[in-house]
Amino acid sequence: MKLSEIKQYLTQLETIAFQLPNGELVPNHFHVTEVGKITKNFIDCGGTVRKEEVVNFQLWNANDYDHRLHPEKLLHIISLSEEVLGIEDLEIEVEYQGDTIGKFGLDFDGTNFLLTVKQTDCLAKEQCGLPAEKPKVKLSELNTANTCAPNSGCC
Repeated sequence: MKLSEIKQYLTQLETIAFQLPNGELVPNHFHVTEVGKITKNFIDCGGTVRKEEVVNFQLWNANDYDHRLHPEKLLHIISLSEEVLGIEDLEIEVEYQGDTIGKFGLDFDGTNFLLTVKQTDCLAKEQCGLPAEKPKVKLSELNTANTCAPNSGCC
């Protein structure tokens, strides 16, 4: 989800809820402790120089059970970060504390913001000698016109 999308959704909501990939909700007394821009400059395993930029939200729980972040407050935080940090309309990455700090993508189901699982990947598969992924085929879609029938003795 891009920053422009969350801003649009926030204008339509009365409350904010974040849902973890396992279906549990982040406790509703969470804080958004950071909104920032993360720039990652790196070289992949094939030697290609790359640059990635994301908007980062950090969610945090405290013992402040009376605290509730309202949509208009988060919109204000986002607006301030755009103005002060020069944040563009980038993809959002969310940090949330589990056993360690987890990084998640973000989606929206019409009610909750969904923290989505992120995966690592090799960005230079062709240079690492990894085989191309084989296409997945449904057995029901195979052309069986020129194949042997069971008990026909052809195989």
